[in-house]
Amino acid sequence: MANRSTTADRRARIEEMRRAEQARERRNRILTIGISAVVVLGLVGFGGWVINKENNKQEQQEAAAKAPIKDEKSWDAKKLGRNHVQTPVKYDMNPPVGGDHNPVWQNCNGDVYDKPVNDTNAVHSLEHGAVWVTYNKKAAQGDLEKLKAKVKKTPYSLMSPIDNQSGAIMLSAWGKQVTVDGADDPRVDAFFTKYVAGPQTPEPGAACTGGVGADGQGGAGMGQ
Repeated sequence: MANRSTTADRRARIEEMRRAEQARERRNRILTIGISAVVVLGLVGFGGWVINKENNKQEQQEAAAKAPIKDEKSWDAKKLGRNHVQTPVKYDMNPPVGGDHNPVWQNCNGDVYDKPVNDTNAVHSLEHGAVWVTYNKKAAQGDLEKLKAKVKKTPYSLMSPIDNQSGAIMLSAWGKQVTVDGADDPRVDAFFTKYVAGPQTPEPGAACTGGVGADGQGGAGMGQ
């Protein structure tokens, strides 16, 4: 009888341990599922936040591209000549924003020139969708450094000095131009957003490399 009682007690303890282990496993599963759900919800929430942020950024860029730029000057793009010429051209504005131009463009893949470039080559760059940043000796060196950094990281843009232009810093695109107060003027970003390879471009998708470089040599892109 004692042996039977001992065996029954042992079986009872084993069964109790088994039930306790099963309970722990259930709690662990529930805890794991709960943590996983929280992580998934967190990731979904973060993903939604990222998407909303990107959507807001895109909406802001689209709004900036449509918004008028204060004191911007415009010319009828259809009336600006687009003939290729080998001779100098007298433009009605300085810097020029369009008109007949050299058959070869000035390289405008974020190119910064320390010396003046040929207007007729630069106008060809504008035809390809470039924004041309120009400055004279009145421009502050700090502003120039910031603008150079911006141009260098922006395809379809170029920068060069023009000593006899009216404004210290001017931005030009095909048929568009604005004089800004400095590198931090909000119109700089607005102009780049709106006109770098923008809707004013007569030849969208045309190259900004393979043309004339800083040494004045080039000519791989005749006829574009």
